[in-house]
Amino acid sequence: MPIIWLALLGTAIGGMVKESPFLPSGMNYVQYIAPGIIGMTILFTSIFSGISIIFDREFGFLKEILVAPVSRLSIVLGKAFGGTTTAMIQGMIMFFLAIMLGVKFTSEFGFGIGFVVTVVFMLLIGLSFVSIGIAIASKIESMEGFQMIMSFLIMPMFFLSGALYPISTLPDWLKVITYIDPLTYGIDGLRYAIQGSSVAQFHILVDFGILSGFCLFTLLLGSYLFRKS
Repeated sequence: MPIIWLALLGTAIGGMVKESPFLPSGMNYVQYIAPGIIGMTILFTSIFSGISIIFDREFGFLKEILVAPVSRLSIVLGKAFGGTTTAMIQGMIMFFLAIMLGVKFTSEFGFGIGFVVTVVFMLLIGLSFVSIGIAIASKIESMEGFQMIMSFLIMPMFFLSGALYPISTLPDWLKVITYIDPLTYGIDGLRYAIQGSSVAQFHILVDFGILSGFCLFTLLLGSYLFRKS
């Protein structure tokens, strides 16, 4: 799906927005949405990794985990970092596929530092939304209920994050909602690291600070709800 979004949708819409004043000179639409599609890949993979808790509960494996002589925080961290690792691997695949499709590093950081910053934001996005998946899966017992809530959260988060269009083009009332969306700062951080400050909506330290705080909050929330479940 991310390849379809990047290669097909990006090319199709790109043909209509070649002269858009919101895109920097010399940047095509595929290059603009590449950080957003990378973020989408990590979002979908990480948040659905929380489903494993429901599977473990249904098949009795969760009981075997809980009797182990380790804290429940260790179990949550293991699941969180495991899901984040999977999400980051898929994110890196999309990263290199985007480069193969012609996406270039235009950031002030250069390729080396820009790549490191990109990996940091991938980690924060993955860990944040894996923790959200764990928190929700800890309170929901049916797979149907989990999928319904995830679908209710994922698509609005993605479309409001500015992954496909500049936030500056939105009306004021909708901008307020995008500022509440934590994925907005993850996508913006990826865009800053890959394409530079001319395309980003916020300073990269703002993105990093807000996303780091959200990551810590969701990790603590997921740990708390898992211990209570």
